[in-house]
Amino acid sequence: MKKQIAILGSTGSIGTQALEVIEEHSDKFEVYALTANNNADLLISQARKFNPEFVVIANENKYAQVKEALSDLPMKVFAGAASIADVAAMQPVDIVLTAMVGYSGLLPTISAVKAGKVIALANKETLVVAGDLVCDLSRQYNSAIVPVDSEHSAIFQCLQGEMNNPIEKVILTASGGPFRGKDTNYLKSVTAADALKHPNWSMGAKITIDSASLMNKGFEVIEAKWLFGVGKEKIDVVVHPQSIIHSMVQFEDGSVKAQMGLPDMKLPIQYAFGYPQRLSSKSPRLDFQQHSNLTFEKPDTNVFRNLAFAYEAMEQGGNMPCILNAANEIVVAAFLKGEIGFLQMSDIIEATMQKVAFIKKPSYEQYVETDKEARHIALNLI
Repeated sequence: MKKQIAILGSTGSIGTQALEVIEEHSDKFEVYALTANNNADLLISQARKFNPEFVVIANENKYAQVKEALSDLPMKVFAGAASIADVAAMQPVDIVLTAMVGYSGLLPTISAVKAGKVIALANKETLVVAGDLVCDLSRQYNSAIVPVDSEHSAIFQCLQGEMNNPIEKVILTASGGPFRGKDTNYLKSVTAADALKHPNWSMGAKITIDSASLMNKGFEVIEAKWLFGVGKEKIDVVVHPQSIIHSMVQFEDGSVKAQMGLPDMKLPIQYAFGYPQRLSSKSPRLDFQQHSNLTFEKPDTNVFRNLAFAYEAMEQGGNMPCILNAANEIVVAAFLKGEIGFLQMSDIIEATMQKVAFIKKPSYEQYVETDKEARHIALNLI
């Protein structure tokens, strides 16, 4: 039987690469549902090619366009955020790839978890915002979460076969982004176009800006806490400009295991879909003669303060990571539109973290209210 896959966020970078993996392994996987936020044209094209049972466009203003374009096909077309959560929980679905951007991925992921689905998690904000709640639900409903982020997939792969061997440390690698080694004077004048020029990875605009500010790495630190059950003192970040080692695990005997490969998101996507089996791939292989210089540096949290904020938010817990994420989504959108500078993003995030009411053990409804309040405050600060 082919595994039925629902791709939440099929028109983004992860979603489009996931469809390439499914196409390459069409004997093993089949698309059951496709969802997109706003890109109706690409969603229509994908639906016509992969013929899923369900198609959902989050932007309800584009429902008529999608419905009409697919009217000659037997698939069902819906619109709105609630419909995305509904298809994620549908009975035939085996794997839900959560590749939506930001906070929007939380509700459908919770829906899929409650339905006992395997979650191929590419939406790190889900665990950043509400890791405590999502992990509790995952245990309650016996829903497996398999990481798709290259760094967490690397750690997950390094832990295979280790049984109950205690983790001494997980080491997340960061490329350093386009501004590695730059100081605050340089960063005062950089533009969104500068920040979008990532040296190694091809990603969506939001995650590329997060990578440039090291917020993406901060989110990954928080995500690692929930995925692997490790505390702040056991999570390190090292800058590795070549992006060949995707992350490492250090054990209590001092040995370190690393997962290596070329910068290619199809590998962790495919690993999550096929787990625990490794499937064949036509992707280029790592040639050590071409990549013989692997270097490592300490991240500069005095310049790239977002990484330090993430550690602080993780240590405080409660709704603080939710505040961090909401403020970050607001400032990244503003930076992309040229409304604020690169360094102002961190200033506004810090101020928002200080202004929003702290809740130690939030309910889902309190996470929703925290997100709204933090966005409102960040917008006012802008």
